[in-house]
Amino acid sequence: MYVKKGFSKRKVKELANDILMTEKLSPQQEVEARRQLAAARKKTQSAMTERERLIANLLQLKFRLEEYINKKEYDEQLTFGYFLKEYLQLIHKKRNEFAAEIDIHETMLSQLINNHRTPNESIVIRLELHSNNTIPATYWYRLVEKQKEHIIGTSKELRKAEKKFVRNRLSVSI
Repeated sequence: MYVKKGFSKRKVKELANDILMTEKLSPQQEVEARRQLAAARKKTQSAMTERERLIANLLQLKFRLEEYINKKEYDEQLTFGYFLKEYLQLIHKKRNEFAAEIDIHETMLSQLINNHRTPNESIVIRLELHSNNTIPATYWYRLVEKQKEHIIGTSKELRKAEKKFVRNRLSVSI
């Protein structure tokens, strides 16, 4: 653990103990604590402007995307299309409106969302620009690459199909 200059490990542990609640709550207390937290969150959210809500939702999507692309595990549900659909929902855009905003055909957008087509570099850059650089093009690109890496690593059908194109394989295997 990295400890800033001026703090000993002992002081850091003491601070953590002072800050963290270490007592176990009864089931009734836990229900009440959850209710209070939900009420506080609802109050905070109701006081937010539409702009603040959009910022919070964009950041949440960005952090979810970042967390997923940095994980080693692959999840079939969390595709480029899934995150693109989430993006459209949180910015409250219809597909035809959004397609016009990034200058692609609505059919192409539908194919991207439904994972029937892989986005090229221009699409991921347009997504970055559309989000005003909130969600970097590299995040969208790494999402696509994670999906490709999974397919390449696990597809027996792909290997079988490509095997017929390879002749004179090496006689050694490491």
